[in-house]
Amino acid sequence: MITISEAAQAHFVKLLADQAEGTHIRVFVISPGTAQAECGVSYCPPDAVETDDVELPFNGFSAMVDEKSAPFLEDATIDYVTDQLGSQLTLKAPNAKMRKVADDAPLKERIEYVIQSEINPQLASHGGNIMLVGISDDGVAVLQFGGGCNGCSQVDITLKDGIEKQLLDLFPNELTGVRDVTDHQHGAHSYA
Repeated sequence: MITISEAAQAHFVKLLADQAEGTHIRVFVISPGTAQAECGVSYCPPDAVETDDVELPFNGFSAMVDEKSAPFLEDATIDYVTDQLGSQLTLKAPNAKMRKVADDAPLKERIEYVIQSEINPQLASHGGNIMLVGISDDGVAVLQFGGGCNGCSQVDITLKDGIEKQLLDLFPNELTGVRDVTDHQHGAHSYA
């Protein structure tokens, strides 16, 4: 479920040495499965362990994960990186905003997963996002742009060269194209 690098494990052991005996770490997701999902790590003293927690043993400590967060922490990684600016703990949880779907899940679910986990995080840097409206009978993914993408002068390039190419590469035998149904209104919200 969660991979913790050796450097991060050593860092946690050092931090936990100053805590009460039996204290572990807790890895969690606040608002899992939503666009506002945020991941975190905290101390988990023995009296904070819940009966339904998942315990992940590591070298010298355990990581406790609450039942609600567990599916959203699939493929998560924690590392302790040192560079010229100092050291920092990094937590990456690619499935925090949307639960990972199975390879044999319905096409709509697999496309929505790619949109939430890969495409929307890229568009967010411009204040934008997309939503899957549906899939036509002839295999066209129907999308609606929102936020800064609505009215953006680059939306056609983003759609054809970015999103469509990515989705057709991922679903070559299931999708035939991508169509935008957004009524683009240029305004102050639009990204140049």
